[in-house]
Amino acid sequence: MAPDEPTLTSYDEEHAVTYMRLLDADAENADWREVARIVLHLDPNLEPDRARRSFDSHLARAKWAARHGYRHLLQKGWPKDER
Repeated sequence: MAPDEPTLTSYDEEHAVTYMRLLDADAENADWREVARIVLHLDPNLEPDRARRSFDSHLARAKWAARHGYRHLLQKGWPKDER
């Protein structure tokens, strides 16, 4: 399950690529089972409830991060000026 904290967490930072892949799949209306299998490495045939819960929580977190989470990064001074 993805976090549901009101700020970004280290889990979010570690799973940023996963979130982007989920958002891309959602934009393409991909089947959630295929996305769970490919992106989350869960087999919806073997663990349908776990796969669905994980897919739903990660997609919800990805959408939250896209809408609100970036503000937390900006407040932290990200991206760092590398000059």
